[in-house]
Amino acid sequence: MDIKEQINKVVEEISKNPNIKEQFEKEPVKVIEKLIGADLPDDIVMKIVDGIKAKLSIDNVSNLADSLKGIFK
Repeated sequence: MDIKEQINKVVEEISKNPNIKEQFEKEPVKVIEKLIGADLPDDIVMKIVDGIKAKLSIDNVSNLADSLKGIFK
């Protein structure tokens, strides 16, 4: 299983659907296993959870920076 590919897949789904994002914040393991369609070992799931949280944080910072750029134009 390519963890990076799974992280990108889940991040894409979370980004498109606010309900999934809200559910991910409450129960990340359930959301990941549902979106991937597999019951994964805990160590793999936690790597995916950490990767998703990191990617979402980076995306949020990037979006904020883009918003700030608009203010100064």
